Amino acid sequence: MNTIHPFITMASQWLRHMVFVSIGLIAPVSLLSAAHVEDGIVAIVNSDLIMLSEIDRELAPERERIQKEQRGDALARRLKTAEYMALTSMIERKLQLQEAKVRGIAVTDEEVQQTIRQMKQQGKAVDETNPADMKNAREQLTLFRIVDREVRSAVMVADSDMKRYFQEHQDRFALSEEYTLSQILIKPRSPDDTADAREKVREVVARLKQGEPFGDVALRFSDGPNASQGGYLGLVRQGELLPEIERTTATLVPGGISDVVQTSEGFHIVRLEDKKPKQFRPYEQVRNEIQRLVFQQKSEDTFQGWLANLKNKAYIEIKFESALSGPPTIAPAPRPSQTSKE
Repeated sequence: MNTIHPFITMASQWLRHMVFVSIGLIAPVSLLSAAHVEDGIVAIVNSDLIMLSEIDRELAPERERIQKEQRGDALARRLKTAEYMALTSMIERKLQLQEAKVRGIAVTDEEVQQTIRQMKQQGKAVDETNPADMKNAREQLTLFRIVDREVRSAVMVADSDMKRYFQEHQDRFALSEEYTLSQILIKPRSPDDTADAREKVREVVARLKQGEPFGDVALRFSDGPNASQGGYLGLVRQGELLPEIERTTATLVPGGISDVVQTSEGFHIVRLEDKKPKQFRPYEQVRNEIQRLVFQQKSEDTFQGWLANLKNKAYIEIKFESALSGPPTIAPAPRPSQTSKE
């Protein structure tokens, strides 16, 4: 049964719903500022303690980032939210490491060294002379092992699951529309001087209406990089164009010429040479991709249930109160247990 500090009823409700282990309003200072004054116990998780100094170390990189981006009240709010997230993450990590110990999951020094080598290959800074870095590497490997054993190994993906997912998410596996385009681009000499450009655009439009070939007009008037090829852009996929041009192109039929479209680059006139509609890939072609996606989804659902069970049977007591007056309204922090092994 969970035991939460009597002053934080709201926080205990959040814990039971597995969203946050929240901290209530008692002390006039936050965890971040208090950690610089003195160390102390923040939380008890079964037989383990979480100290102010641990929270401070956990928050250091995020705190530095937030302080660069925020000021005033926004800074205080973001820092306090970061406290909630860090404490939640640390409590969940403690619970998982405790379960790993109960299950007899051990990590050898050789395996830790291998993990460190992999982390370095991924560009992560690891100081092998720093005990905290070595402890973190050992814990990350232990977390992967316990979740692999208790969560991922129990997940089964049936063919019926994959076919249902395919039917419900067909657009996800569709190939985008493809356009073959040509363009005339007229660029103003400066952002504040568009008069000459507009006059040039009017002449281009008049010539096109008189039936002059699009490629000839592009060769003579376009400021685009493809002017020497008659403005020919070639094949582009839906999503690769500027939004304003994307919307215009979607309404054209092959051979059609757009109205003038103004963007940050200048004035565009687009000709649609050809259009290949969206194509849906068959199930067998995307089966492996679907299997991976369904496995990830089921693993997350199973993980949430497993973690909820660990919380429900744990003794968790918050010993230090934050200045934050209510629960944060953002999603939980990513869990270390979800780290994948490369």
